[in-house]
Amino acid sequence: MRLADFILENIEPILVEWEAFARSLESGTTMTRKALRNAAGEMLLATARNMQTEQSRAQQESKSKGHGGADSQASDRLDHASKVHGFERVGVGFDIMEVVAEYRALRASVLRLWYESRQQSSLDDIEDITRFNEAIDQSLAEAVDSYTSRVEQSRHMFLAILSHDLRSPVGSIQGAAQVAARSHNNEDLRAGKALSMIERNTKAIIGLIDDLIDFASTGLGSAMPLTRSSVDLKKLGHEVFENLRFAYPQRTLHFHPDGDLTGDWDGPRLRQVISNLMGNALQHGAIEEPVELSITSEESTVVLSVHNEGPRIPSEMLTTIFDPLRRYTQSESTAKSASRSIGLGLYIAREIVFAHGGTIGVDSTAQAGTTFTVRLPRVAPVEGDYRT
Repeated sequence: MRLADFILENIEPILVEWEAFARSLESGTTMTRKALRNAAGEMLLATARNMQTEQSRAQQESKSKGHGGADSQASDRLDHASKVHGFERVGVGFDIMEVVAEYRALRASVLRLWYESRQQSSLDDIEDITRFNEAIDQSLAEAVDSYTSRVEQSRHMFLAILSHDLRSPVGSIQGAAQVAARSHNNEDLRAGKALSMIERNTKAIIGLIDDLIDFASTGLGSAMPLTRSSVDLKKLGHEVFENLRFAYPQRTLHFHPDGDLTGDWDGPRLRQVISNLMGNALQHGAIEEPVELSITSEESTVVLSVHNEGPRIPSEMLTTIFDPLRRYTQSESTAKSASRSIGLGLYIAREIVFAHGGTIGVDSTAQAGTTFTVRLPRVAPVEGDYRT
C-alpha cells in the first residue's frame, strides 16, 4: 500500500500515538483529548492529499525552502492546518522545542506503522518517503512561523498592557499630588480628598503590577487570573465615578445604581472594566454631552452599561472593536488630537468580563448614541464553562 493511502486509512491509529506523545510532554499532561489532537487530523489528511497531488520541480523547490506548495490546493490546506496548530500550541503553554518534538514523533510514528503493515518493499517507497518528509517539513515550517508570530505579538501586547494600565492611576496620582502641594492648610477638605486619592491609586498601581506578573506567569492565551471575593458594585462604581469626576471636572458624568449589586467577583479587575469603559466614552463621546454609568440588578445577573452621545461607531468596526491592538477613532483629525491610546482598554475589559463568565457587547447609532453593556453572573461559573 502506498504511504498516502496508508495515512488516509489509518488516521485514527496515528492520532492515538500523536495524542499519547503530546500528553507525555509537560505542557500536555492536563490537556483534553481534543486539545491534544488539535489540528493533527487535518494535517494528516492534507499531507496525504498533498502526496497524491502531482508536483512540479518548482513546487518541490518552493516547499524545500519553506515557501509552501505554490498553487497546490492540498498544500494550501496543509499550510492552514499547520498554522492553526502552531498558533494554538502557544495558547496551551507548549514551548517551541515541544512543538518540534511533536513533529519528530509524528514522522517516526507514521513511518513505523507503515513499515509494520507491509509485507514487502516497493520501488515507489523512496518517492513516498521523500514526498512525506517534504510535507512534514513544510508543515513544521508553517507551524513554527505561526507559533513565533503569536509569541511576538503577545510580547508586544504585554508591554502595551503594562503602559496602558499604569497610565491612568499614575496620572491621577500626579494630578492629586499637585493639588495637595498647592494647599497650605492640612485641614483643607480638598487637600484631604487629594491625599486620599493618592493612597487609593498607589494601591491600584501595586495591584496592577501584581496582576501583570500573574498574567505573564500563567501562560500566553490563558484566561485573565481572578481573585474572587464579595464585591458591592454600587460602592465600587461610586469610587470609580468619583475618581473620574475629579479627573474630568469639565465633563458631565452621571451614575445610576439600582437594586442588589453584590456578587462574587474580582473587585480590582472590575474596577478596570468600569474605568476602561468610562475612559473610552470620555475619549470618544461628545464633549458637551453627559456620560452615563448604570449598574442594575437582574436576578442572578448584574448589568453594567456605559453610554455616551456622539458620532456612531461604524458598523464595520463593531465586529473588531474588542480586538487587541486595534483602536476606534472618529476621524483622522480626532485621532491626531486624542490621547496617546493604543486601543487596549476595550480588549482588557473584554478579557476580564469573559474570565468572570460574563458577556460584553456594544450598540451604536447616530440617534441613540453608543452603549457598552456588560452582564456578570453573581457567582463563579463552573470550571471550563467560560470562554478561554
